[in-house]
Amino acid sequence: MLSPKKEKYRRRFRPKTRRVAIKGDRLTFGKYGIKAMSACWITDRQIESCRIVLARATRKQGKFWLRIFPDTPYTKKPPEVGMGAGKGDVSHYVVPVSPGRVLFELDGLDEKTARNVLQVVGTKLPVPVKFIERKE
Repeated sequence: MLSPKKEKYRRRFRPKTRRVAIKGDRLTFGKYGIKAMSACWITDRQIESCRIVLARATRKQGKFWLRIFPDTPYTKKPPEVGMGAGKGDVSHYVVPVSPGRVLFELDGLDEKTARNVLQVVGTKLPVPVKFIERKE
């Protein structure tokens, strides 16, 4: 799974996602993409499953870009452990996503195929997404 190579602190506070995305809200690399419509945390496993779908779709032609990376540790205590005794161990990594953030980009496919592929990718995410394309 995706995870950072080095971290300054092993455990961190969980960030709030309250506002509309300011950076990462436009297509930069590809012609088509999907944008998050609400705030959520996307896990490393969800990103990996989306990456597999995109890799299979663009195997012959095309290219894709992941615009998010899970760099926030998510801690969890084991079951049946009482209150106190500190914070739990790192369970997995997440990325906090604001509404309006571009998640994945795609290029080299026709619009109909790209729309179908990104729709499948959107079903694997815990957030409603919107298909967008670059205006030229």
